[in-house]
Amino acid sequence: MSFQEIRSIVNLISTLLIIAFYSAYMAQRYPEASPYSPDVFRFWGAFILILIPVSIVAKILIYIIFYIINAIATREEEPPITDERDKLIELKAQTNANWVFIIGFILAMSSLVVDLPPSVMFIILILAGLVSAVVSDISTFYYYRRGV
Repeated sequence: MSFQEIRSIVNLISTLLIIAFYSAYMAQRYPEASPYSPDVFRFWGAFILILIPVSIVAKILIYIIFYIINAIATREEEPPITDERDKLIELKAQTNANWVFIIGFILAMSSLVVDLPPSVMFIILILAGLVSAVVSDISTFYYYRRGV
């Protein structure tokens, strides 16, 4: 496998693990209140705002470990040059991820229209972000494997 394929697999696994562990940790803190309580909104706001820096720091640490292990195992460094093919693959993968997130955003807003609790909207938004990241990583792997 190429370096880019391995990197997309590592990114996919790390994204899933970060979300899983963070969600399991935060689920214990869910407030016992009415679905329309300010505490519930505060929880979801904190959930999303804390998730962002936690995932950034975790991914940086995971990438550092990945690059070290990859350099030791293959005796190679990351390819220093990104050509038009790499940029095209990145663009196509990001386009796929954007479409998935747009659909998730529309579903999240639709949940409010059909009078579901606001928690459903937040859960759909978080899942849309997760699924779009997964689609981006799978698309990147697929395009490198198949070619563009």
